[in-house]
Amino acid sequence: MSIFMDLYQGESHIDFVALAKKTLMVSGALIAIGLIALLTRGLDLGIEFEGGVVWEVPANEQISEDEIRSVLGDFGQDPRVQLVTGGSDIWRVRAESSDFDQLEQISVALAEAASVSVNELSRTEVGPSWGDRVTNEARKALIWFFVIIALYISLRFNAKMALAALAAVAHDIVLSTGFYAVFQIEVTPATVIAFLTIMGYSLYDTLVVFDRVKENTLVAEKGRTTYDGMLNVSLNQVVMRSINTSITSTLPVITMLVVGAWIMGASALQEFSIALLVGIVVGTYSSLFVAAPILGQIRNREPDWQRRVELAERGEATGSVAEARASLMASRYTRGTAPRPRKMGKKR
Repeated sequence: MSIFMDLYQGESHIDFVALAKKTLMVSGALIAIGLIALLTRGLDLGIEFEGGVVWEVPANEQISEDEIRSVLGDFGQDPRVQLVTGGSDIWRVRAESSDFDQLEQISVALAEAASVSVNELSRTEVGPSWGDRVTNEARKALIWFFVIIALYISLRFNAKMALAALAAVAHDIVLSTGFYAVFQIEVTPATVIAFLTIMGYSLYDTLVVFDRVKENTLVAEKGRTTYDGMLNVSLNQVVMRSINTSITSTLPVITMLVVGAWIMGASALQEFSIALLVGIVVGTYSSLFVAAPILGQIRNREPDWQRRVELAERGEATGSVAEARASLMASRYTRGTAPRPRKMGKKR
């Protein structure tokens, strides 16, 4: 219980910088697995990106996945078949034919196999040029996102914090994309929108951490603590806020996934909510174990902070979390930025 209370009050003594050296190795391994999956299997891009045709066929006892593959195989097609469950189960069948007459024949054959009329089938056609335009627009949005965020963080904080924050965002993108490649989850425009959303969430969490780091840095510069020590104190002060934010953000997403996607069968909600769920978890992790430690590596190369590391090794500066916390509090009182404890006296 005391550990939880320390976390809640921001007075825990977790050595995040030391933990980050181990967690970054885990991140590196996961990124490597994701990149291998991207190179070998690629992403399962939706029809909006690649173009093609999608049929939605009522799922009943008359038709199975093997029968659907057999029907389209007769037309020389190797379809992607997915069962979408919800209010009314349907088979989503995707092929790449562009011959209008053949598409009509496939529709008739699927309707006969499912023992339904052709009017009960839904058919969507997307040209490859439209898919290329969606891809280009998504790429432009991502580039502008990085440019604007880099400028904002550089002005609001400094260029080194901007570099660390963008490194964490890049980490989130690569890790999330690798997740989609490994599990072959379809990437749709809803997924891209969710990715842009989670990048904003990840940056918000990172900026909350950096705001506290900036405040404590001004105090630490007047004291004897190392940058890593100050960084650990800052992370311990905001870790519970990050956890609470993640929990409150995750609950609506899980509700959307369970109710909207699995119960109601809204596939767009499923694609969106899965991407959000992955992004929230990865974004919370990166703000604590990627962005802040990278910032520490950058700042520790500065002469003043590097000298303090050398002094800490000789016992002439403070490096542990507990000592750094005490040093920061002492410096705050000296600078007048923290209230002094009141002395209790008797009433007269």
